[in-house]
Amino acid sequence: MTITLITGGSRGLGRNTALSVARRGGDVVLTYHSRAEDAQAVVAEIEALGRKAVALQLDTGRIADFPAFAEKLRAALSEVWGRESFDHLVNNAGHGDYASIADTTEAQFDRLVDVHVKGVFFLTQTLLPLITDGGRIVNFSSGLTRFAYPGYAAYAAMKGAVEVLTRYMAKELGARSIAVNTVAPGAIETDFGGGAVRDNAEINKQLAGITALGRVGVPDDIGPMVASLLSPDNRWVTAQRIEVSGGQAI
Repeated sequence: MTITLITGGSRGLGRNTALSVARRGGDVVLTYHSRAEDAQAVVAEIEALGRKAVALQLDTGRIADFPAFAEKLRAALSEVWGRESFDHLVNNAGHGDYASIADTTEAQFDRLVDVHVKGVFFLTQTLLPLITDGGRIVNFSSGLTRFAYPGYAAYAAMKGAVEVLTRYMAKELGARSIAVNTVAPGAIETDFGGGAVRDNAEINKQLAGITALGRVGVPDDIGPMVASLLSPDNRWVTAQRIEVSGGQAI
């Protein structure tokens, strides 16, 4: 039995990943920013699958809160599982800000840095003592680091930083047999970016037209892939950027 910690697990790709892990027999700790009811609903779905789950509140952009979060996590691991460690960390939590380079504000930029770069770096650092040797770390990036659409410069730059950070994590944590990889989704039908891909038929059709498999993605294209990456079958995969986009813009 494995325990996977997934940040931003109350909705979207985080929720789908949590459920996919549970369907493969794993237990889950998920974090949420403000949607406590949604998070508890995911916990209930996981428990209905016969697995254990806990939801903990966390703002991944507030680095000063990480030590206290680690203590809450340590207590949950002891109380629910009788363990002092967990196996997999999935750094999924995030948000997008759509703005041209000319219009991006310093406040928007700083929040993206805090959540997507500093948050990933320092949360992983804080939790390293709790991750088992031989464990896994998956950092979420984006197809937007390979192809460029106006309005996503700041967001894509943060994800580019995450991809470099992933390789360094893999190098430094290799001595503990911890595999670290990046998963980079393409356009997905979620509420990300105001739900534009999901709700705007014109945008959906346009993106489907430049995707090799002829459609945009759905959460079920991503969560099961991440769960598979966490499995023993992929123990020799590390320091990789794995794009899951259906062949978008190739």
